[in-house]
This record gives sequence, C-alpha cells and structure tokens, in this order.
Amino acid sequence: MNQLKQILHWTLRFIPAIIMVQTLWFKFTGAPESIYIFETVGMEPWGRYGSGITELIAAVLLVIPSKSVYGAVVGMGVIGGAIFFHLTKLGIEVQHDGGQLFILAVVTFVCCAIVAFQERKTLMRLIS
Repeated sequence: MNQLKQILHWTLRFIPAIIMVQTLWFKFTGAPESIYIFETVGMEPWGRYGSGITELIAAVLLVIPSKSVYGAVVGMGVIGGAIFFHLTKLGIEVQHDGGQLFILAVVTFVCCAIVAFQERKTLMRLIS
C-alpha cells in the first residue's frame, strides 16, 4: 500500500507540472490563442509572460520532493486565476476548444489542491 501511495503522490505532482509546462510554449511564443485569451482579460502581454513564469516556477517546485507543497500552492494560485477568468470573461469554451483549456485548468487545480492537502503538515509548519 505504501508504494501505491507513493506512485499516486508522484502522479498527482507530475500531472499539473506537465500541464503547466506544456502551455509555456504557447505563452512564450505569442501563439494567437494565448494572445486572444490575455487580450480578452486585459492582461496582454505582461499577464501572459507573468503567468507563464509563475507556472514554470510552480511546475519545477512540484517535481522537487522537498518543495512540492510550495509548487502546489503557487499552482493553485495561478490556475485559480485562470479558472476565475474562464468563469467571468472567457467562458468555458475558448475559441471553439470544446472547453479543453478549462478542463485542464480544473484538473491542474484539483491535483495541486490534493498535493497541498497531502503535505499540509509542511504547510502548517511554514505558517506557524
């Protein structure tokens, strides 16, 4: 059972890290879809670059075992912003993507939340 928990914990850390890293290409190369999103929310180009850098930091922290709780919290913050904009300005479906970006954001947020919960003792020590 312990090995299964370990595999699950690593999986919950790698899924959001991979999702966040995968989106960096679009943010940093100025893909039209990414520019559209950040223009719509009024944060182009600095919001695009800033969220990309923040997602990169979160992804790196998530895969470092001793720092993964920090990556989870940072990931929840940046992806929480993405979910907020999907629900307020962008809509669930963006440029006929079938809601794929929204679903990836929710998956990322949930995985980060579970990691933060699993490592809540580390987080509580930091807060104390």
